Amino acid sequence: MPELVDGLDSKSSAFGHVGSSPTAPTGVMGTYRRFPLSIVKGKGCWVWDDQGHRFLDAVSGIATCSLGHSNRALRKALSRQLGKIQHVSNLYKILEQEHLAKWLVEHSCADSVFFCNSGAEANESAIKLARKYGNLSRGIDRPLILAAKGSFHGRTLAAISATGQPKYQKGFEPLVEGFEFFNYNDIKDFERLIDDLERNGPRIAAVLLEPLQGEGGVNPGEKSFFRRIRDLCNEKKILLIFDEVQIGMGRSGRWWGYEQLAIEPDAFTLAKGLGGGHAIGALLVKNHADIFEPGDHASTFGGNPFACMAGLTVAKEIERRNLLSKVQQRSTQLVNGLEDLVKAYPNQLKEVRGWGLLQGLVFQEEWELNSNCFVRSALDQHLLLVTAGPKVVRMVPPLIISAKEIGELLKRIEATMSICCR
Repeated sequence: MPELVDGLDSKSSAFGHVGSSPTAPTGVMGTYRRFPLSIVKGKGCWVWDDQGHRFLDAVSGIATCSLGHSNRALRKALSRQLGKIQHVSNLYKILEQEHLAKWLVEHSCADSVFFCNSGAEANESAIKLARKYGNLSRGIDRPLILAAKGSFHGRTLAAISATGQPKYQKGFEPLVEGFEFFNYNDIKDFERLIDDLERNGPRIAAVLLEPLQGEGGVNPGEKSFFRRIRDLCNEKKILLIFDEVQIGMGRSGRWWGYEQLAIEPDAFTLAKGLGGGHAIGALLVKNHADIFEPGDHASTFGGNPFACMAGLTVAKEIERRNLLSKVQQRSTQLVNGLEDLVKAYPNQLKEVRGWGLLQGLVFQEEWELNSNCFVRSALDQHLLLVTAGPKVVRMVPPLIISAKEIGELLKRIEATMSICCR
């Protein structure tokens, strides 16, 4: 294998500085380790950089651009909306917000919706809701929320405190108190924790879980694990809250990740794919969890007409184009192709896991290459991928991706593998 610089062949690269760590643009804080790529336009599942190179996009804004780039329906709807009104305060009724809330309620197990601007904000809303619920419904003065190791719930302080990955928390101590952690898909560990914590009376307000852990390595939930948690939450009157920020809104091949598990949460959060690339988040709750009162929570921009029109357009386009069925078809094609790749490279690749168009290609621990190196190498194949931990490469293309484009995606991954294994 050639000498690697950050995982790339040090001799050459189509992008010159791909193996380096570029400095932040002037005036921009260095909070991102950016790839040396300036994307200036996109169409469907393809994007172009400022040098005219075209890339197949299997990142889609990290599971955000559900309808791809520069979607015609979104362009028309949002242009019309800008011609009407883009923002008013939540002091007044907002018709676009009510229409989107109505659609979400009619297509899910929820009864009402709170709108905000991102997944982290949605999870912050859920954390506040859980604490108030614990206080009101279970009489707990200092309520606890149980979350899974390997989880990811956002970058705000309470959200990283609820995140079961210490690497995101380091340097930001003291964290928000009130979170305890158990092993994902390990019901014995969950039962042990809940028994220990509730031995002397109620202490737990809620359980916060991703139906599929995205950032934590593309780990799908197991039905038996989630079924038992649902039963225990029912028995003890503990809220079960799902973080569907990444897997929700059709990415799994169903509207919601909880449908893959054959249970319903008491509340769940959305963002990413809901806006098709526009900033919007949401907390959806069933009636018994609808306990916020005026003044308990708010958002200046949350649920504004522009964002809600984006969400409503995405929802209706997914329906109109029958994208849930197409996601299932393209998922089968993608998984079959990736599994063939695992068979061809058994010393380097371990398995494929995921739901729908959120798939992870898992590396063998012994392989010297990490996922970030592989993603950088894929740039030379004009392919955009994203990591999900040091040994998992994640594919989250737009939901509109075609069979031909899935074939091209597989071809470019295989080309990257062949180069990395030289």
